[in-house]
Amino acid sequence: MDSIDKKSLSERDICTQFITPSITAAGWDLHAQVREEVTFTDGRVIVKGRSTARGPKKRADYVLYYKPGIPLAIVEAKDNKHTIGDGMQQALSYSHEDCLDVPFAISSNGDGFLIHDRTGTYPETEFQIPLDRFPAPDDLWQRYLRWRGIDDQAEQIVDQDFHDDGSGKSPRYYQTKAINRSVEAIASGKDRVLLVMATGTGKTYTAFQIIWRLWKSGAKKRILFLADRNILVDQTKTNDFKPFGGAMTKIRNRKADKSFEIFLSLYQAITGPEESDKVYKEFSPDFFDLIVIDECHRGSAKDDSAWREVLDYFSSATHLGMTATPKETQYVSNIHYFGDPIYTYSLRQGIDDGFLAPYKVIRVDIDKDLQGWRPTKGQLDKHGNLIEDRIYNQKDFDKSLVLEPRTQLVAQRITEFLQATNPYDKTIVFCDDIDHAERMRQALVNCNPELVGEDDRYVVRITGDNKEGKEQLDFFIDPESRYPVIATTSKLMTTGVDAKTCKLVVLDQRIQSMTEFKQIIGRGTRIDEDFGKLFFTIMDFKKATELFADPDFDGDPIPDEDYDPLSGGEGAGGDPGAGDTGGDDPSLPKPGAKKYYVLDTEVSVVAERIQYYGPDGKLITESLRDYTKKKVMSRFASMDEFLQTWNAADKKAAIMSEFEEQGVLFEALADDIGKDLDPFDMLCHVVYGQPPLTRQERAENVRKRDYFTKYGTQARAVLEALLEKYANQGILAIESMDVLKVDPLDDMGTPVEIIKLFGGKDAYLAALKDLETQLYASAT
Repeated sequence: MDSIDKKSLSERDICTQFITPSITAAGWDLHAQVREEVTFTDGRVIVKGRSTARGPKKRADYVLYYKPGIPLAIVEAKDNKHTIGDGMQQALSYSHEDCLDVPFAISSNGDGFLIHDRTGTYPETEFQIPLDRFPAPDDLWQRYLRWRGIDDQAEQIVDQDFHDDGSGKSPRYYQTKAINRSVEAIASGKDRVLLVMATGTGKTYTAFQIIWRLWKSGAKKRILFLADRNILVDQTKTNDFKPFGGAMTKIRNRKADKSFEIFLSLYQAITGPEESDKVYKEFSPDFFDLIVIDECHRGSAKDDSAWREVLDYFSSATHLGMTATPKETQYVSNIHYFGDPIYTYSLRQGIDDGFLAPYKVIRVDIDKDLQGWRPTKGQLDKHGNLIEDRIYNQKDFDKSLVLEPRTQLVAQRITEFLQATNPYDKTIVFCDDIDHAERMRQALVNCNPELVGEDDRYVVRITGDNKEGKEQLDFFIDPESRYPVIATTSKLMTTGVDAKTCKLVVLDQRIQSMTEFKQIIGRGTRIDEDFGKLFFTIMDFKKATELFADPDFDGDPIPDEDYDPLSGGEGAGGDPGAGDTGGDDPSLPKPGAKKYYVLDTEVSVVAERIQYYGPDGKLITESLRDYTKKKVMSRFASMDEFLQTWNAADKKAAIMSEFEEQGVLFEALADDIGKDLDPFDMLCHVVYGQPPLTRQERAENVRKRDYFTKYGTQARAVLEALLEKYANQGILAIESMDVLKVDPLDDMGTPVEIIKLFGGKDAYLAALKDLETQLYASAT
């Protein structure tokens, strides 16, 4: 080894020859405890108009585990041209509690190790050790236990294996954190635990792993999993909880069979307003050791809630609440009941990590919504009812007053959007009530006669009162099923609907509840790469997306109205054992309520604007031009600085990628400007006020200079083809070596043959750089 010149070795060589041998010599099992090049995020989805790209993924050189699922240390490697501690900042960022949450961050260049200790069990926070003194697994594990305050008894539980189905599937990094924190807290005696995880981040799978480890360790022998919708219980039993097999049962038909260990139930199946409904009392109060409450924001924390009586009866059990939307009002708080969340994984973090889909918002303002509507004196509605004389505004529309031309206008705008993107993109239209959802279904049918003619399930109404519509729900959420395409609904689809391929969420519903808003947005946030679903669009007709600006939108405790699922809310009624997806819709018209239907009035769109999800997790509400100018000038205060960097860059794609990560949307900006501009001209024009040239004009200027004459005939033909490629497709098209494999360049020879025309790869790249310099010469 001494004869090796370490300075000449790559980072990978340093890992292979020095770092890995030092780790394994300390007793770490290379196959069970050491993972190299661990990618733990997917990279944020960057929306570029109608296309997408992925931002950089987070990747650790090494993650060291006491056992699978229990990480203890991060090791960041550098080549030997760096110092031992040059990787420490990166190691610390990955080990932080907001990331992998491990106590030991370690850096190495192959000469030794620098260790940062978060446990406080070493004499110093940071210290250097030689290669042959790397700490053993048991040493770090004991320090971890002291750091977490886990005693010998709790260790027997914490040490329990995760479930492994042999497929290679393992929890994502944030799920691992949620599972470990919950198991450790419960093992240490905490009996009320709250987990907050955004919709679409795998709460049920997380719950399964927590229950599995507590059950297998013998810490919890009988467990009750509670939800408020049959579809949630049935999906859980069939999918994530399947490994429990014969130990698991679903409570149905108000019968308590006590011979099982894992019980799944609707709240409504074990309790109700009558004493005879309270099946839970057939179990002794100490029967269950653990109760997991899914979507615990919906009423369980309220002191007089029918849900709460179940929890109070089994008060000796550990209660684990799981929700995407923690609830906090002056009357009710699940924070008060469970304590502060033991872990929160927010929508913003999920989007930043690339596990959840970002969104763009199309905000449509309708004249009558902004100005209000007043009937003329003595005006009758279409049913001959005298319309009460007052000013009706947005909160009245579709509730006490229906402007039918408004419904037609919304349906037409939805149709236009789908025709411009993809008419078969799964779409959910949220309406104010069942009547509104039915009228919207009819309007969309009439706007799409050809598509409905192909299959009348193109548009369906899926609401709690309609058996035929509810039967289509499974087909709607099945990515393999083309139909239904558009679902109109009011409340039924706000939760418990895993519509991974939903690309358009339409809000024609007045939403005042932050909880409901977040649940509705959650219908679109799932990603399905196999079916091209990486982002979604929200089309908002009733100002609901103003809630995005509320600081509570992605915070912890959020304001909400009281909700009791046993008071007749959707998903509450029906025979709990019948397998229904929910009961009556709470938006059914109230008996005796007067609703007017108006046909003869003109309705029009007065404003429409697109807002994009920005890199800071907030909607870009200013104009794209103003936003672009601000972002670019924060990096390049003058045009000279920008030109210098642009012209010096080996690849313009790197600069564009940097701007895209900052939220500069080149495709959307091009649509806004309305011209076929190069990104360079787009920025010079929007940011620095320069008159823009089209790509064709730039290409023509190069041709006029007769710049190609210094090259041979064949090389000149290649450059002329590249120039034409630039004019038609842009700078990115010619920067990739793949351009040599496509028409018309593929007719000029293989990539190797074409490169030889210039005297080799370096000479070809130099010629390409020279071509780019000529393209942008007029700007300098």
